[in-house]
Amino acid sequence: MAVRHKNERIGKHVKCSAAGGEHYTAYVPQNLPPVPSLEMDDLYPLLDQASTAIGRLDGMSMVLPDPSLFLYMYIRKEAVLSSQIEGTQSSLSDLLLFETEEAPGAPLDDVTEVSCYVSAMNYGLERLKDFPMSLRLIREIHAQLMNNARGGNKMPGEFRTSQNWIGGSRPGNARFVPPPPEQLMESLSAFEIFLHDEKVKLPALVKAALAHVQFETIHPFLDGNGRLGRLLITFILCMEGVLKEPLLYLSLYFKANRQEYYDHLQSVRETGDWESWIKFFLTGVIDTATQATETAQAIIALFNTDRATIEASGKSTAGVLSVHQFLQRHPITNTTKIKEGCNVSLPTVLRSLTTLEALGIVREITGKERNKIFAYQEYLTILNKGTEPITG
Repeated sequence: MAVRHKNERIGKHVKCSAAGGEHYTAYVPQNLPPVPSLEMDDLYPLLDQASTAIGRLDGMSMVLPDPSLFLYMYIRKEAVLSSQIEGTQSSLSDLLLFETEEAPGAPLDDVTEVSCYVSAMNYGLERLKDFPMSLRLIREIHAQLMNNARGGNKMPGEFRTSQNWIGGSRPGNARFVPPPPEQLMESLSAFEIFLHDEKVKLPALVKAALAHVQFETIHPFLDGNGRLGRLLITFILCMEGVLKEPLLYLSLYFKANRQEYYDHLQSVRETGDWESWIKFFLTGVIDTATQATETAQAIIALFNTDRATIEASGKSTAGVLSVHQFLQRHPITNTTKIKEGCNVSLPTVLRSLTTLEALGIVREITGKERNKIFAYQEYLTILNKGTEPITG
């Protein structure tokens, strides 16, 4: 496709003025789908690979002994990664400590923000079972996402009524300025129509790729747009039936390639080159789905190996096996939680933990005599891959 044709996809630049009289230019994107239509020939091979990778991942959810367990932990990993892109320093262990009502190592505001992401994700997935993806649902999910100390003054659940911008200290020196508030609803209404337009015959993965960039470009909220935009990818793939279980999250890929990710978003706005972005996106789907499948396989292997170790030890009492199973769902925990979760006595919990520590399956991580916290360390190591906080 000639460059001039792609140029026809570029949105319009609107001259605006800020308080104090400073003039700036905002960007209003063209409505989706792109016109001229996408050149699909180069995309089909990647689409085939992405569909195969997702199929393998979906198949893993069938053979997992407890798919909800994998989903439970994977959603938390995604929440940590997506929030790290926005600057939080929370780790997966911090989130799990927080959920166990223990003090995390990261700032509490950071961990609360990640916890709200988990709530927003679960809320959206539940609502999508009987409610279509819509502007109303997007606002509801945003309210869940911003239900914390930092988000309370950022109009949670409401589209913005003032100008926002990305980079720089004001619209006049910003790297990117989204649509002005008076043109926001027009762009959002067209976006909602695109999500449901049955006349648009595009593969679901391509649709999700387009929708993600469009949402980021419209930037309809004062805060939380990046996290919600990443959530939308999974929501759309579930809505379109590509995923049976919501197991695909691209934040690890975006985090690892964040400069290229930001460059692609800006390139679509400046050149209309959607195809290059979609290639980058589909490569991310292939990488992420493959990694998620490998993670699931590693977790199954670990649980099986550790269970065999317990059974071969001659100490495979019902209590020890019950505590091992509890730790699969709560890899950081304390004796009170285990006692309640397994419905066993405290002496049984302590004996079981002593056995699991001796077998090298569990480690006490505080070094204290009281208020001890226990970690299923090898499991956490598998889950933690890629969640090291961003530095620099």
